[in-house]
Amino acid sequence: MAASLPSCVAVLAALLASGSEVSAFPHRVRVGESSVSLAERYYGRVEFERVLVAANHLDEGLGSALVPGMRLEIPAVEHHLVRAGETWASIAEAALGAGSRAEVLARLNAANPWEQPAVGREVLVPFPLRYVASQGDTADSLAYRVLGRRDDAWMLLHYNGLQEPRFGQGQVLLVPLIGLALSAAGKVAAADAGAFTRTEGGGQVREQQDAAESELTTLANKSRHGDYVGAIVVGAGLLGRGNLTEPQFANVYAALTEAYVALGAKGLAVEACAGWRRADSKLDLDTDRYSPKIVNACLGHESSDPRLTEPR
Repeated sequence: MAASLPSCVAVLAALLASGSEVSAFPHRVRVGESSVSLAERYYGRVEFERVLVAANHLDEGLGSALVPGMRLEIPAVEHHLVRAGETWASIAEAALGAGSRAEVLARLNAANPWEQPAVGREVLVPFPLRYVASQGDTADSLAYRVLGRRDDAWMLLHYNGLQEPRFGQGQVLLVPLIGLALSAAGKVAAADAGAFTRTEGGGQVREQQDAAESELTTLANKSRHGDYVGAIVVGAGLLGRGNLTEPQFANVYAALTEAYVALGAKGLAVEACAGWRRADSKLDLDTDRYSPKIVNACLGHESSDPRLTEPR
């Protein structure tokens, strides 16, 4: 989904704040500050001034005329760390107020709503920006101006529980935004304000998990080409870094099990497979898929070796 913002003044003037305390943090205006300078500081992009103007009920065209001492709300995307037993519907119910928004939440996280979210995965929870419809507004036109893609019209309708693509004048809608990435200064300010206490790592865990995906590809390639020593080095590095999802942990331990078996290190193979089982409770050691040596290693005892990081 493109994360572009409205370019039309009429649209921006109709945007209102969501009032969410979870996905916004406060800022007290100082002398010399403007909505432009704050957008640059907190988002690293001056065009996000429009979000600050809209979210704080500032008049379009007067948004830069802030009064020292004024309290502003700085919109931000929330982050949620998936726990065992959670579904997209349960996360949407808790974070977005309705389980029916599960499909939108999953799609915004590049996932399928019918699949279980990976335990340990840090997912994005959109900022619900309010929009008051003007005469002639449609789902297509609003999706294009606010989200940057007409194809996302379904998202606006689904998120708001609507079927009619034409909106009545004055109709209040919620527009889910995920493109509000904070700058380094913004993350510091949010942390100082306590805004991350209910939003997990503020995106840092997600960044680490995304970065791990490329290393998992490297790990798989090394195993595939018989570079088992190299696979062990990459796998150990991933485990030492932590903050992986359960499927990521399972992939690492599976590769380590194979590598240790290939190198004849039976004890370490048993240890690795114990971690594999912890990360994948449904592991099926099908002899048609796995070699007898791997199966035998996995029939060994469970280990309490603290060197092997357990998935969280």
